[in-house]
Amino acid sequence: MKKSKIVKEIPLASAENGVITVATVEEPYGEESAPVVSVGIWLNKENEEPDWKVHLPVDNLDEVIAALQEAKKTL
Repeated sequence: MKKSKIVKEIPLASAENGVITVATVEEPYGEESAPVVSVGIWLNKENEEPDWKVHLPVDNLDEVIAALQEAKKTL
């Protein structure tokens, strides 16, 4: 059974009514599928679905976090 929980909602810097959400999702692709962290970007938080969404497998989180930190250093 797909179960999700919002961990954090962050105001989107580039849109007045936008948000970034970070959520955990258990069994996102059906019974016994591995959990993911879902990152959604809403240009308008009143919409039902995000404009962009990515599911990150838990096993890849540390590497993705390190890559994001490295990317931030280059900006």
